[in-house]
Amino acid sequence: MASVLYAWGRWAVRRRGRVIGLWLLLLATIGALGTTLAGPTSTEFTVPGIESQQAQELLERKLPESVDGTARLVMAAPAGRSLDTPAARAAVGESLHRAAGIPGVVHVADPFESHSVSPDLRIAFADVQFDRPAHDVPQSAKGALTDATAPLREAGLQAEFGGSVMEPAFEVGGPAEVIGVLVAFAVLAVALGSLVAAGLPLLTALVGVGIGVLGAQLLANVVEMTGTATVLALMIGLAVGIDYALFIIARHREQLAEPGSEIEESAARATATAGSAVVFAGATVIIALAALAVTGIPFLTVMGLAAAATVLLAVLVAVTLVPALLGLLGERLRPRPKAKAAAKPARSWSAAWARAVTRKPLLVLLVGVVGLLALALPARDLRLGLPSNASQPAASTQHKSYDLLSEGFGPGFNATLVAVVDATGIPADRRESALTELHATLSADPGVAAVGRPIATADGSTVAVPVVPRTGPDDRATSDLVDRLRAHKATVTASGGTLYIAGATAAAIDVSGKLADALPLFVGLIVVLALALLTVAFRSVLVPLKAVLGFLLSVAAALGVTVWVFQDGHLNGLLDIPSAAPVTSFLPVLLIGVLFGLAMDYEVFLVSRMREHHQHTGDAAGAVAHGVARSGRVVTAAALIMVAVFGGFVFNHDPIIKSIGFALAVGVFIDAFVVRMTLVPAAMALLGARAWRLPRWLDRITPDVDLEGAGLPAAEVRPAAKVDERV
Repeated sequence: MASVLYAWGRWAVRRRGRVIGLWLLLLATIGALGTTLAGPTSTEFTVPGIESQQAQELLERKLPESVDGTARLVMAAPAGRSLDTPAARAAVGESLHRAAGIPGVVHVADPFESHSVSPDLRIAFADVQFDRPAHDVPQSAKGALTDATAPLREAGLQAEFGGSVMEPAFEVGGPAEVIGVLVAFAVLAVALGSLVAAGLPLLTALVGVGIGVLGAQLLANVVEMTGTATVLALMIGLAVGIDYALFIIARHREQLAEPGSEIEESAARATATAGSAVVFAGATVIIALAALAVTGIPFLTVMGLAAAATVLLAVLVAVTLVPALLGLLGERLRPRPKAKAAAKPARSWSAAWARAVTRKPLLVLLVGVVGLLALALPARDLRLGLPSNASQPAASTQHKSYDLLSEGFGPGFNATLVAVVDATGIPADRRESALTELHATLSADPGVAAVGRPIATADGSTVAVPVVPRTGPDDRATSDLVDRLRAHKATVTASGGTLYIAGATAAAIDVSGKLADALPLFVGLIVVLALALLTVAFRSVLVPLKAVLGFLLSVAAALGVTVWVFQDGHLNGLLDIPSAAPVTSFLPVLLIGVLFGLAMDYEVFLVSRMREHHQHTGDAAGAVAHGVARSGRVVTAAALIMVAVFGGFVFNHDPIIKSIGFALAVGVFIDAFVVRMTLVPAAMALLGARAWRLPRWLDRITPDVDLEGAGLPAAEVRPAAKVDERV
């Protein structure tokens, strides 16, 4: 691999004008198309085959109006006042009249006629029904709906919105994300010691991310894509794009510090050595993200493939555009002579750290493992779900409407279920009695607060019955209620019909269950993949085993901290988390896939330097110190950049993006600083020369990928300039 990348890097330097021009042309083309022809993104996380989705499809066929987009207008009078006054009624009537005139609105329910007013007459809601699915309702209609509530506000009433039509859109690029990028630039400046060199990884990463994210927006015209998919592609593409460029640029500047080193030779050699590690590490990230397809969940597959494509672009940028820019900048990237002395491993903090963690490696391993297991303890109570409006920012209209509905109609009103009955097989003369019996059965459950009026097709073959639980959508008791209600299927089946328990809350429970079932298979695949890839990379058995165990500890600890914060409700004020709730259902799968790839990044960059030294000297103990001393600074900088980029998304208003950013930031921090920089050197010191052994039979069938560049030609060095002694 190294020899191929060496030739490739030299070609990129010599043809730098063409390489840079081609990337800029690609960015401009994809950017123009992705901006002008961007496809729609969805906020729905659907999974084919689950019970709630089957019910949804049945309703779409039989009762299409019941699944069209709905905006729920929630109205409230100030404390001590009532909506049942002439002024309040007039304001409500005027607002509803204006809402009914909005293009696309087919029905507006009057709360006083539909009995959707709280017992104290202070809170009411009106459902505004559209003639199309929620994702097809234009922004102009949503704006007009907000404007229609002006009479309510003028009358001193509160007006808030919930419902599928008014779900908030994903937003990125806010101040927190920008601060994350600025922190990354500061870390680059310190690590590379040059503002020019520090700006280079950001520039190249933005090129790759721009093409990847805008390309994903373009593909949204032909593939159903959630807003989370594009944000995840941005998040991961930006982080790995900066890191991969950093690894190559840092190696290039390290080589340029040697007297007589040539620009072209150094760029080619950096592409061959650090670039080999980039390609290998990038491949692990891509494979891990693409492996999300094994879950059998379409939205997760698309999410993984979109992020994987962005990582692939980051790798291509690193081994083509980066060396071309290294050639373009030339001598401006050469460190000053004093930088060489400062970079000597014997005097660096990374060398001192290596000596510290290998002095008593067993003690370091015990303390580190026990500490990580302690962080992982909260993960035992992990509950999965999808965020409700309670998880939206406290100042948002969605959160306020949630609170008002809970106050006026009980916490379970926001978790309303729908019992859908396919009565096609029930004889017409027995349908009414069967539905009456079902109504009585549903009402008798202690977890049910109320059973609403059935909605049926004209022929009575399909019926939807609203069921209001006593507990909220994020409560464990609501999940138990869904299980109990589904246990009544046999009664309906005996009559010839089919019962489904559906609704947004049931759908979230079903999606979480599906993902929980897919998790063991995904973890097993990742572990086998890691063992195979690292065996090829390091030609060792014990190094891959150590890496996998460290990765599992990192994932467990990151999940434990995430549960402690988001599910148990700690640090809510600091992180602006409105309420404790189950962890986003697909977060563990994403965390495992992404963290696996990033953990292997650091493992490859750190251990490859150890193996390189061991191959040249045969000194196992010295190899550990040399690897940490040489790679510690760059790995630390790369991890800090990752934490800064992911951490910037923690302050995003969307609860899904917030939790993903937090979990990845914590996971990277733990894996880089606790596992790779601390436990790995300690473990390698304990293993000694045994770490590099490979059984003879396995050695014969394992390909040699040459990550360290052992097969490269000797470095070309220009002769030092002669000094005129007469001066």
